Amino acid sequence: MRYGAMNFPVKPLLKEIEEIGELGFDYVELTMDPPEAAPQKVLAQKKSILNLLNRYKMGITGHLPTFVWTSDLYESLRKASLHENVEAIEASAELGIEKLVLHPGYITGMGKFVIDKAKGYGLESIEAILKRANSLGMTLCIENMFPQANFLTQPHEFQEVFDIFPEIRLALDIGHANLGGDRNRAIEFIQRYGYRIGHIHANDNFGKEDNHLPIGAGIIDFDRIIKILKQTSYDETMTIEVFSKDKDYLRMSKEKMKKMWESL
Repeated sequence: MRYGAMNFPVKPLLKEIEEIGELGFDYVELTMDPPEAAPQKVLAQKKSILNLLNRYKMGITGHLPTFVWTSDLYESLRKASLHENVEAIEASAELGIEKLVLHPGYITGMGKFVIDKAKGYGLESIEAILKRANSLGMTLCIENMFPQANFLTQPHEFQEVFDIFPEIRLALDIGHANLGGDRNRAIEFIQRYGYRIGHIHANDNFGKEDNHLPIGAGIIDFDRIIKILKQTSYDETMTIEVFSKDKDYLRMSKEKMKKMWESL
């Protein structure tokens, strides 16, 4: 297993990468969001980014824009959102990124009253994003969302996506799977789609908010989840998605997950 950490895009990108490197992570998951990590700003720092990755002997994966509207009823918003995704894909290619995480579109406003139409727009957007990623030789991993997104939050919803798009893999967010219910859905995701998992996000919460707490600070039973995940023979990338002013919590979370993984 390789362990990574994500930049917090409100902070200067190079400093974020340097801190992740100092903590001994195997790779950076570069989330291309403003204000500090929009694609144009990332490309302007390409040489420095690659130098830092080389210095710390780290790899790099990518996370496409987080807060865009690829399922929106407004065509203009969908087009703008697709444009942002494509720019991020192309910037990722410049950095040699081979694996990308995609947030499927949020369904809000009037879209909740015509949910099938909004989901259809979302699938059209996924198809366009996948086509561009495929053309550049990248693997696209689609992330299970938190309940407020109203799209691709439950395990059964992913079957249609995987049937339509056989190249897409699952980015299993264990924290998201713990929200909006009385049980963590990560185990059902693993049991249904273990063969399709291409990436993992790990963070803790109390089942109500997407807090991105350190591992062990919430209620998620990681021991059980990791045990079941290991049975699938998954052994690729796991991003410790913990955001805290004190980076020790990020380091400790990585060490906890690594210890759990290696002890099973």
